[in-house]
Amino acid sequence: MKEARIKLFGMDVDGVLTDEGIYHGSSGIELKKFNVHDGMGITLMLRSGIVPFIITARTSEAVARRARELSISEVHQGAEHKEKCLEDIASRLGADLDEIAFIGDDLSDMSVLTRVGLPIAVANAAAEVKEVAKYVTSRRGGDGAVREACEHVIRLNGHEGPFYSLFEG
Repeated sequence: MKEARIKLFGMDVDGVLTDEGIYHGSSGIELKKFNVHDGMGITLMLRSGIVPFIITARTSEAVARRARELSISEVHQGAEHKEKCLEDIASRLGADLDEIAFIGDDLSDMSVLTRVGLPIAVANAAAEVKEVAKYVTSRRGGDGAVREACEHVIRLNGHEGPFYSLFEG
């Protein structure tokens, strides 16, 4: 099945870029664990010309920091209406909804997943999310699922060589 060329790649955070846990320190700070392989997947996306973005219902300084480290400029935290964020991003960046991939894990992602051209679910996603997904990762959220999805999308866009070639030249 040939997919439309993907221009934008969106992600939820909790359960996708992180595992399903939320860590609270004794000082009240919220901690999140990010997978470095997922970070490399996002770097590969950027190098292949695909723009990554984040839409998440929660707000965390850890997410803002990780996004800065990965050069993700489109970060929308505290998004009560994820589909409105999606429409705004698509409009501003000049992409049709069918040119967008989004990876999610739970019911709060459904309003976005049902609108994009390539909905992706992590392996441990809710059953309803897996039902609407065109691709389900073999990896769990926070454990390389984003890297797997990134590589899948880059290949759909026609990249045939080894991924290290994105670092050459």
